[in-house]
Amino acid sequence: MLYTFIENFFISTIASSISKTGSAPLELWRIQRQNSFIPNSTILDVIKKEGIRYLWKGNAVNLIRGIPQYSITYSLFRQFDDKINNKLISGIISGSISIGIIYPLETTRTYLSLQTNKNKYKGIIDVLRNTPIKNIYNGFSTSLVGFGIFSGLLFSFQDHLNTNYPNLPFNGGLASIGALTISYPTDLVRRRLQLQNFDTTVPKYNGNIDAIKKIWKQERWIGFYRGLLPNYLKSFAQWSIHFYVLQNFHSFIEKSKRSL
Repeated sequence: MLYTFIENFFISTIASSISKTGSAPLELWRIQRQNSFIPNSTILDVIKKEGIRYLWKGNAVNLIRGIPQYSITYSLFRQFDDKINNKLISGIISGSISIGIIYPLETTRTYLSLQTNKNKYKGIIDVLRNTPIKNIYNGFSTSLVGFGIFSGLLFSFQDHLNTNYPNLPFNGGLASIGALTISYPTDLVRRRLQLQNFDTTVPKYNGNIDAIKKIWKQERWIGFYRGLLPNYLKSFAQWSIHFYVLQNFHSFIEKSKRSL
């Protein structure tokens, strides 16, 4: 059991590294569109003021955050699904556990992505050292629910597509589009709560309910879907690559085992 967990963790680590690095500029664009009130939060601003390589700013912490998050999610999902044989529930449980473990890095990634020329923080350690614990965990409960739902739907949709359309190389991307469409408002609310006290331009919210009420009052339903287009593009690219690499590595390892 432990060996299987480690094997799945290793495979998902490789898949996460490749998919996240490849889709990093789209991830930056997504976070910018969700929080367009932050100064200099456009791709053109980043290129003009910081340079093209800064389209990958925040990617280091995104890898440090994302690799354990998605590797834990995938490894736990395989374990739970073997026992309860329900991909939706297995995905919800594993997704909630993983985001709960790495959440401080999730907030750190958001801060580093939305600053300009390191005008607020020098890096990961600086954020963690100088940000109060309360601020680090802003939006935590929303993330537990939101990422759990996203993970459960992602694995369920991906299994359905693989069963009915096994030859499509981008089933993971299509599954992420479906999961994202349903769970996206939780991601936006979480991000807004994370940014409390980050910048004076950020709207002030007093918790989840207050955030939902104010976003609805000021922006209506479209406010909950700001940044959805870049998120679609990012997720389609990331999860297409992610599941493609997962499947190919699993096939490679199984063939290697049989040849021994």
